[in-house]
Amino acid sequence: MNIFPAVDIKDGKCVRLRQGVEDQVTVFSDDPAAMARQWVAVGARWLHVIDLDGAFSGVPRNMDLIRELCSGVSVPVQLGGGIRSVDVAAKYLEAGVERLIIGTVALEDPPLFRELCEAFPGRIGVSLDARDGCLKTKGWVEDAGKTVADVVPELEAAGASFFIYTDISRDGMQSGVNIPALEALLGMTRMPVLIAGGISTLQDVQAVFPLREKGLAGIVTGKAIYAGSLDLKAALDWLAAQA
Repeated sequence: MNIFPAVDIKDGKCVRLRQGVEDQVTVFSDDPAAMARQWVAVGARWLHVIDLDGAFSGVPRNMDLIRELCSGVSVPVQLGGGIRSVDVAAKYLEAGVERLIIGTVALEDPPLFRELCEAFPGRIGVSLDARDGCLKTKGWVEDAGKTVADVVPELEAAGASFFIYTDISRDGMQSGVNIPALEALLGMTRMPVLIAGGISTLQDVQAVFPLREKGLAGIVTGKAIYAGSLDLKAALDWLAAQA
């Protein structure tokens, strides 16, 4: 199991949103690339990068910054936010991103999602972002009218290689993981699953660790490591000690 430090980019800065709300912003750094290097120096083996400007607008806004970030670290980067065409996906992969996270397109344009999976096999995952069980799109602002159970089989069939599950109501709230919802997802897929939203302490990491046997491949954490309630190095050391 890996821990994926989140580097969320908005207006060229490293930020965190409260429950995904665009104007509920906390700025943690004016230099996202430097922040990424800091997490790698601590021991992170992956980075989770989101172009929030792209997620809200549907158009990449930070391509050059993301290229700089990728070139400055020695670990792979997964990236999401506003990837709504094969051309944009190709540009991000050429910029050094290892794999892509698709949200809106996966739920609203199945033919395009399948095309992405066929063009870049093994490099396309899906962000399943839910509030009260209902999936959201377009930067979490629109209701997809579907549940996780509705979409997982068709996304697997289209070629999704991993899933990231976020309980929006817990994102940035440091309130613990929605374990029943996570277990339900793990029970319906054979693909690797990452959990985001709610991880706030080492105890939260320890609470979900047993689910690795059911397919939990990693934890995405943002606010907790920036605010200091989760010591990333301590968490990584604890995971290493379980091997």
